Formats: sequence, C-alpha cells, structure tokens
Amino acid sequence: VKERLNQAESENLMPHDLINAKPVSAAIKEFFGSSQLSQFMDQTNPLSEVTHKRRVSALGPGGLTRERAGFEVRDVHPTHYGRVCPIETPEGPNIGLINSLSVYARTNDYGFLETPYRRVIDGKVTEEIDYLSAIEEGRYVIAQANADLDSDGNLIGDLVTCREKGETIMATPDRVQYMDVATGQVVSVAASLIPFLEHDDANRALM
Repeated sequence: VKERLNQAESENLMPHDLINAKPVSAAIKEFFGSSQLSQFMDQTNPLSEVTHKRRVSALGPGGLTRERAGFEVRDVHPTHYGRVCPIETPEGPNIGLINSLSVYARTNDYGFLETPYRRVIDGKVTEEIDYLSAIEEGRYVIAQANADLDSDGNLIGDLVTCREKGETIMATPDRVQYMDVATGQVVSVAASLIPFLEHDDANRALM
C-alpha cells in the first residue's frame, strides 16, 4: 500500500487502486467453495434449518478424521451437559463427531461453550442468570431444574439432587450455589420437540 501511495497521484486515487483484493476474495471463495465445513443450508422446513445452523463438527481442517477418532472422542462427556446435545448425532461413521448445540448453549468470547444457570443464595433461588463454561461449572454445586421450591423460591427438603464435578450427589439446600434454568436445557432444539422425551427409550430417542 505504501509503495502504491508513493507511486500514484493522490488526487484521483480509489481504494481498489491501493489494495489488491484478489488474495482476500480467493480465500473466501476457497472456504465457501471447497472447505469441508462449508455446506448448502438445509431448508426443507424451519426445524431442519435451525438444526443445520446449530451443528458443531469435530471434523475438517485442524480437526479429527473419521478413521482415527476412537470411542473416547465420540462418547458423551459430563462437560457436554447443557452445551452439546447427547441425543442428536448422526448414526454411522460420524456418530459423536458431528453434534448439535443444546437449546440454551452459546459461545463466549474465547470460543468456549457456555450454558445458563440460576444463582442460588442460602437455599433461595434468584432470578439472576450466569453463563458458565465447563471449567467454571466444576467449582459449583448445581441443582436440577425440577427441584421442589416453595412459593418464595426456597429449596424444600433436607437433601437436594445436585451435580458436583460431573458426579450426581445429594446436598443440603444451603450448599447449592446454582440451579438449571430449564429441564430441557440438556438437549438440542430438535430433541426438545419430542413429547415425553424423559420416558422414551434412549435408542428410540436417537431415531
């Protein structure tokens, strides 16, 4: 750019005289035209469109290959809770490598997936919402969304079913720090449309 500024007369200069757009346009064309992660959007119906937009893949440039990916990579992990749907994944060689974001999942500034939780203070569930990454979540005791509450929003009972560091535990209400925002927070948009999903056989839900 500096060389072109020195050589040309500054009065009649246009941006395209200074900047060579070919490398940029070539990179964009290469990504959208030949990248493994570039696809035409599936617009069969609104659900297929939403599902396609919320798909995450472990394949592609800098990722895994179907042949090398073992069971550990494909398996459901405790950190997927509220971030990646454990149900919606294709059958066949791509199983566990292509997933869908959960209903309330979002990416933070660093590209990590976060999921929302309601803050609990001294056994009382507040309306404050905090988005936590999987690393942050490990530091807290988190109750389920269907935990019993009284009219003031206080947790009822001596013990509450919670999660701590990926394990399910029974904790006293005063130990609880967060609570799930909704019962369908674990699954994706498509899976959350299945009626009575919690009563279905796991293999049936996958279909």
